[in-house]
Amino acid sequence: MPFIGNQPALSYTSFAKQDFTTSATTSYTLDNPVANANELALFINFVRQEPTTAYSASGTTLTLTSATSASDDMYCVFLGKAVQTVNPPSGSVGASQLVDSSIALGKLSATGTKDATTFLRGDNTFASAGGANTPAFHAYRSSGQSISSATVTKIQFNTEIFDSDNNYDNSTNYRFTPTTAGKYYCYSAIDSSWTGSVGGHQNATHFYKNGSNIGSTNKNANFSDFYNGANLDMITTFYGGGIIDFNGSSDYLEIFHYSNAASPTVTGVFGAYKIIE
Repeated sequence: MPFIGNQPALSYTSFAKQDFTTSATTSYTLDNPVANANELALFINFVRQEPTTAYSASGTTLTLTSATSASDDMYCVFLGKAVQTVNPPSGSVGASQLVDSSIALGKLSATGTKDATTFLRGDNTFASAGGANTPAFHAYRSSGQSISSATVTKIQFNTEIFDSDNNYDNSTNYRFTPTTAGKYYCYSAIDSSWTGSVGGHQNATHFYKNGSNIGSTNKNANFSDFYNGANLDMITTFYGGGIIDFNGSSDYLEIFHYSNAASPTVTGVFGAYKIIE
């Protein structure tokens, strides 16, 4: 309606509601004063009661005709008290009332750091995308390692290029023991060399997890058709790699090699990195 003066700031209207803790009584205290029972809509066990017949009210005193019990559900709506606020009442705003792209990042209540490098997860937390491929390492054999013919021998990769979490032992056990559980891509490349007959030599590189062979790369170095069995300096390369699951505590990985050539010597590399899951 028309009015004189400044435009009121109060824009939203909702009726005040009061819930009662019931007991075996007829007398209750209202949160807001009323002139009479007609200014209240009283509900007992979700059934609306008739004013002046089922109850009377004056000021902050509510008097029932019949006493309630502790198990009853009772509440009232103050019909004569329209509460006006600047903010919309709780639960009155839906998605259709929001302007697209109107919610700033700082208004979100999720935990974690909100910035350009994080995203909001389903559990209402901010997290960084992706992750680090660590623990990870890469090591190599600094010089040729002589191994016994026809014997499975651990290769001692004694020089590290990098070792992100100090999980590779390059001086004692020559093994990778990752401290974070998960799946890792593990690889090794071995150069096996020997001097002598080139024909019929068998070589194999083995991946040993916790002391047991879990995979091998095999090669039969049979070059006699090309060199007529001459005694030559020969070298052959073996590469192997695959995904291995580690428990993050006691699991470890080592590389072994086998060659039945006379006095074989090996060099090569060994490495691994965690796969982001």
